[in-house]
Amino acid sequence: MTKTIDPEIKLTQNPHALRDGREKNLEVAIGRQVRELRKRQRMTGSELANQARLSVGMLSKIENGVISPSLATLQTLANALGVPLVQLFSGYEEPRGAMHVKAGAALEVERAGTRSGHQYHLLGHIGSNNSGVVVEPYLIVLDTESDRFQTFQHEGIELIYMLEGRLGYRHADQIYDLDPGDSLIFDADAPHGPEIMNDLPIRYLSIICYPQAK
Repeated sequence: MTKTIDPEIKLTQNPHALRDGREKNLEVAIGRQVRELRKRQRMTGSELANQARLSVGMLSKIENGVISPSLATLQTLANALGVPLVQLFSGYEEPRGAMHVKAGAALEVERAGTRSGHQYHLLGHIGSNNSGVVVEPYLIVLDTESDRFQTFQHEGIELIYMLEGRLGYRHADQIYDLDPGDSLIFDADAPHGPEIMNDLPIRYLSIICYPQAK
């Protein structure tokens, strides 16, 4: 059954919201956080150094980001400040990955279950990241030699966006007629795949999202 998007749907994420600026140097980020927490608790450098069993000079170097303190020292400081250890890292801006693939440079891959005439072009890949989500974008091409085959089934959510041709795409017990410009998003744990090839060649984008392995 074809569904339309509910015009009353509420999207709560603001894609234009900016986060507070974060420090890209880890030692500086830790030092700023230690100083901020100390001042918030109205502690002098001497008082914190005494509680953490550090010299005032050593604490000053940590707060100014000129040395890289050991994990044991950071744990002692966190205990003295009464905060979780991870809070000392909260001002650090970790590197965020991006991949730019030029036209025609996508990697043709053999995906599990691939049959003759089904070309999978991987459009990019980012490995381990903080989002907890893996995204695999493919350009899929079906030509006149394409085999019919049993459906796929895997974890995650998948989005299909048709670029060229006409296709009957199966999801569970339903077949969706897809024309250029049509999209289909679904739970990929149900059996799915291209089933009726009405107008070849067929090209569509397949974007698969699933939880990152822990």
